[in-house]
Amino acid sequence: MAGPVAFFAVFFAYPVTAIVARGLKVDGAWQLGRIADVVTQSDIRHVLWFTTWQALASTALTLLVALPAAYVFARLDFPGKQVLRAVVTVPFVLPTVVVGTAFLALVGRGGLLDAWWGIRLDTTVWAILLAHVFFNYAVVVRTVGGLWSQLDPRQEEAARMLGASPLSAWRRVTLPALAPAVAAAALMVFLFTFTSFGVVQILGGPTFSTLEVEIYRETSEIFDLSTAAVLTLVQFVAVGAILAVHAWTVRRRESALRLVDASVTARRPRGAGQWSLLAGVLATIAVLLVLPLAVLVGRSLDAPGFGYYRALTREDGGTFLVAPITAIGTSLQYAVAATVIAVLIGSLAAAALARRDAGRIVRGFDALLMLPLGVSAVTVGFGFLIALDEPPLDLRQSWLLVPLAQALVGAPFVVRTMLPVLRAVDGRLREAAAVLGASPWRVWREVDLPLVRRALLVAAGFAFAVSLGEFGATVFIARPDNPTLPVAVARLLGRPGDLNYGQAMALSTILMVVCAVALLVLERLRTDRTGEF
Repeated sequence: MAGPVAFFAVFFAYPVTAIVARGLKVDGAWQLGRIADVVTQSDIRHVLWFTTWQALASTALTLLVALPAAYVFARLDFPGKQVLRAVVTVPFVLPTVVVGTAFLALVGRGGLLDAWWGIRLDTTVWAILLAHVFFNYAVVVRTVGGLWSQLDPRQEEAARMLGASPLSAWRRVTLPALAPAVAAAALMVFLFTFTSFGVVQILGGPTFSTLEVEIYRETSEIFDLSTAAVLTLVQFVAVGAILAVHAWTVRRRESALRLVDASVTARRPRGAGQWSLLAGVLATIAVLLVLPLAVLVGRSLDAPGFGYYRALTREDGGTFLVAPITAIGTSLQYAVAATVIAVLIGSLAAAALARRDAGRIVRGFDALLMLPLGVSAVTVGFGFLIALDEPPLDLRQSWLLVPLAQALVGAPFVVRTMLPVLRAVDGRLREAAAVLGASPWRVWREVDLPLVRRALLVAAGFAFAVSLGEFGATVFIARPDNPTLPVAVARLLGRPGDLNYGQAMALSTILMVVCAVALLVLERLRTDRTGEF
């Protein structure tokens, strides 16, 4: 645990603490009264209310739309199922900037709805809610569907034989068994939407602001570090409570169920009802998930002769110091470095957490590993600039600053992917190898590594995709001559003109293709034992 603890202490706890202290300390004295002053302001109360309300609405809407798909992927077998599973997961690994851009192309000025029916939904709450459903659809499908596929269907069939109707059997037998997974998925969706930044920043305009967007505004536009620090503390407390409840639901899910092999529970659709449900789910996926991405690609091709793509190779001397196309190579280099760091730190943490003799303190660190996913990435990025500016940690001019921030987000995915596999390794295999004289390193290399190699590759793929799309922290620390793809997209969208808008669509399409390719490779590597996320 020494490596992971040191990493998160230096590159997460220290920068966040530094930026909060900078905002709440005046002449060395804590100004705790500032907390009450900020949270009682009418505009801040509105931000808190909207953040909570839109997260609840997004969670409810996501569950309503995605639960039928969870059943379809769990219980029905049909051609193209594996490819469709990858398609469903693509939005989850897409950067939020790309998600916002895709919906802007669909519902914004000159978008598909505007061109066909004169309807514009950008800068409305509906655009934000739909984009959140698009982004979190896979969370429900994977989390709930993964458990649903392993529930023994004979229990529900027994209830039917005893006279229960299909609805009653599902409500009394299946739903209670699914409740922990549904609760876990709902909490994760709520967490992601509660801390939403890129989607609200692009689609909300000046009208709507979540806590994360408000922290960014107070930090980078108004330069009010005091208010930003208070909002960071509020978000930190809320995220901590969400993660505590999530950890409890996951423990219930792991200990309360008897599961069967998922490969024997899926069957070909039977009857008009199942065929209709399958058709409805396919239509929903086509409209909600595929259409925005297709419109995004179409808008990037509006200029004749791939004009928007060719414009990416030119330096304009305004938005960037280099040609926008260089952001592709920069992003790939940063993402590879971040993946190496995340895999190293996440693997060490997973190995420690998987030990059966791990103490309570070590197990408690499991929940803390999730905090970088919920704490303001804007705060982390600005904290890097504030805290890491003196020897021996003067990294502001170092290229490593961006990969380190990205690795903070990627490491939790590595832990979540590898931990179930490491816990499933039979300890007697290690003991037998040790008795035969193998060193600890050789035991790991010849016993553990062959069993977890595939999970390690999946974890690396997720870390790469997540690092590639990180925006909240990178927007502060990426240098003007080395912008990443999400930062380049955001800067182009912030400038007027059709050429800038088209280039943003082109860069978003490139970023989407890279993430989709990584996802398809992951789907080929994925096994049921590697977990869902």
